[in-house]
Amino acid sequence: MGPLAGLKVVAIEQAVAAPFCTSRLADAGAEIIKIERPEGDFARGYDDVAAGQSSYFVWLNRGKTSVTLDLRSDAGKAELAKLLQGADVLVQNLKRGALDRLGFGPDRLERDFPRLITCSITGYGDAGPMADRKAYDLLIQAESGLCSITGGPTEPARVGISIVDIATGATAHAAVLEALIRRGITGKGAQIGVSMFDVMADWLTVPLLNHEGGKTPQRVGMKHPSIAPYGVFTAADGVQVLISVQSDREWRRLCAEFLGKPDLGHDPRFATNVTRVTNRNLTDALIAEGFASRTAKEAITALLEADVALATVTDMAGLSEHPHLRRITVDTPNGPVSYPAPAAVWADEERSYGPVPALGEA
Repeated sequence: MGPLAGLKVVAIEQAVAAPFCTSRLADAGAEIIKIERPEGDFARGYDDVAAGQSSYFVWLNRGKTSVTLDLRSDAGKAELAKLLQGADVLVQNLKRGALDRLGFGPDRLERDFPRLITCSITGYGDAGPMADRKAYDLLIQAESGLCSITGGPTEPARVGISIVDIATGATAHAAVLEALIRRGITGKGAQIGVSMFDVMADWLTVPLLNHEGGKTPQRVGMKHPSIAPYGVFTAADGVQVLISVQSDREWRRLCAEFLGKPDLGHDPRFATNVTRVTNRNLTDALIAEGFASRTAKEAITALLEADVALATVTDMAGLSEHPHLRRITVDTPNGPVSYPAPAAVWADEERSYGPVPALGEA
């Protein structure tokens, strides 16, 4: 049971973006019927690290059933039409126009299934000069300019997770929920399009506006392009700590309590964030001096006493053992797999998570 119990979702999906959306609907209690081609969602073969299965597939397909259909065949099309008769939502991320060519275009869906909410995920939308291009996560990272502001000074870099796919899936999830609320008021279905490029362009609004305002963002590694001090510093024992000063008041407190130099809090070179960013090298050099005389433990203690935000720079081994990591365990065809829990915690509801289906497993 859950807030979406009784909701039926047909998902013609593969890879990451659409499965992310529908996995969240499944977590909330919706019935997710995952339509796979006879050879299966190709994400099943991405890796073999989760009990011999793909980490991507195990993460994003819990709580679903799997139905294999050849949608190019008459039998497959007839079965899809049958499934849609009782469905509330259709989520799909086939190539642009593929659903239309299969005989399930927008006009038919609106005519035959007026209460159906359809969410179609594409790379570049339904119009425009690149609408027919194939699109995958890293391609959109590059095309949108995200890679140009990611990494260190020498070269652009990929964000370390499938950020475009995940952002697109989260956007689609929110849009489907909005459509369900509207249908509850009006009784009307919806046809929603979510473009991976549009999602990432939206998320890149701040760096874009900085560029158009004459301050094109530069790659600065683990520093914030607009805030200082906001970056990584090394303690005397070699441990790296990231600190973030969000206001001039916090800067003055850092100077007085961590650096022991209260006058620097009012020094015109550092008194405001704009001047600290302008003089970032000098700002960072002052903070580096404060770290150089302390071990990481000593520095963290002093920073916390000064109420400065901080984090240790960890890795996946650190996350695996992190004291704040919440986990769930899901059943899979190869046995149970444990991984991070979804972020939302309901005070009055304990969520349960369904198994990951084998290919064609209802």
